[in-house]
Amino acid sequence: MTHETYLATRRFPALDGVRAIAAVLVVLFHFGGGAWVRANGWIGVHVFFVLSGFLITTLALREEDRNGRVSLKNFYLRRAYRILPVYYVVLGIFVVVTFARGELRSSGLFGALPWFATFLNEFHVAGVFGVAWTLGVEQKFYLLWPLLAFGVAGLGFAKRFGLAVGLAVALVALVPVLPYSGAYASIVIGCTVAIVLHHRKGFAVLRPFTHPVAGLAAAAAIVVVQVFFSDITTAIHDEGGVALGTVYAVLVALLLPSLVAGGPLGRLLSVEPLRFVGERSYSLYLIQSIAGWTLAGLVPHLAHPRTLTAVGVTAVALLMADLLHRWVELPMIALGRKVTANRPEPTAVTEPVPA
Repeated sequence: MTHETYLATRRFPALDGVRAIAAVLVVLFHFGGGAWVRANGWIGVHVFFVLSGFLITTLALREEDRNGRVSLKNFYLRRAYRILPVYYVVLGIFVVVTFARGELRSSGLFGALPWFATFLNEFHVAGVFGVAWTLGVEQKFYLLWPLLAFGVAGLGFAKRFGLAVGLAVALVALVPVLPYSGAYASIVIGCTVAIVLHHRKGFAVLRPFTHPVAGLAAAAAIVVVQVFFSDITTAIHDEGGVALGTVYAVLVALLLPSLVAGGPLGRLLSVEPLRFVGERSYSLYLIQSIAGWTLAGLVPHLAHPRTLTAVGVTAVALLMADLLHRWVELPMIALGRKVTANRPEPTAVTEPVPA
């Protein structure tokens, strides 16, 4: 792939496939997938983090090229219409369901509501809707990164690249003392790849990674880490584990150039079923616990975590996610675009979905 072709590419469909796999891995992890999924499936959220950083930064860089600057007002409006409506709808569903089950207080959800409502989720993780901690992390990223990287006029490639690398290194160094800094580091690693690919000379450095063989090698390395480390959670918290978590995020980031360039792996991840799931992955991630309760109510013997339960919950969650996608996500995204229509829109690459 040439730099010109990359800049002209308006959509990266293979990334929907990556999101689909990451989302399904997380659901299987929570509801009793196979042994390696139960151990490591949770790390799919870090795939989401890398993708979010890459896509948000790519959108902003292209808008800056076209308009001379990034409209922070429009950025925040688009993010709000993209993220908040379905999030609050699902949070409302959790409140109604736990109240109907007589568990609103005992589940810890009532006490956690002020935290969940203000996206401080990671500071008050409750078992009910506990997956929402990732939304707290991403919302803070969405607030701060555009200000740091695009709120300063005349911030060129060198300074922006230095900012991203310096921030990533600092966040990795803080992992032992700041619990969620590793998540932020994964996001910034994705931002860094976007900055490098957008710049002509930077693209030349990463161009070898657009080759299909490089993509297959990166994918194979990710699978090795995912499958053959018996417990990534333990490894990341042991001595030297910080390096493992960082290596995983870097491998995902190095996979991106080959996916945006196409090739066999990119085409495989762009197939319609994977794209279907990937486009609904945000709602799928949010609604999974409700799907689990629903399946347990309909088929009581599937209430306990096991592979069949995990597959069943994934199927039910996908049905629910499809309704949320059609009835909430798409209409609100369209409304957000209408609200910002008086200002130029960014190039329409794949919209990032929060983990």
